[in-house]
Amino acid sequence: MEVTVYILRCADGSYYTGLTKQEVEGRVWEHNAAIYDGYTRSRLPVELVFTETYDRILDAIARERQIKGWSRVKKQALIAMNYEGLPELSRNRSKRSE
Repeated sequence: MEVTVYILRCADGSYYTGLTKQEVEGRVWEHNAAIYDGYTRSRLPVELVFTETYDRILDAIARERQIKGWSRVKKQALIAMNYEGLPELSRNRSKRSE
């Protein structure tokens, strides 16, 4: 069973991170159709900007939680596939909180 972690860019410029076991395009359609109450319903339309696929749901859940804890700048680096820059953004964030 494949599980997809995804990031949506909302109409207000914010990001929403989620996961799904269905086809990600179908899940994005559900967000845009406002089928469920939640974060994106008042921020439509949404645009799919990032996906990662996992074989194990536990790995996908862990990744979703990790990304949800990231700063906006770090999410933008992930979306841009700037993997080399992610560790530095983590260090910068911990320095700011000191």
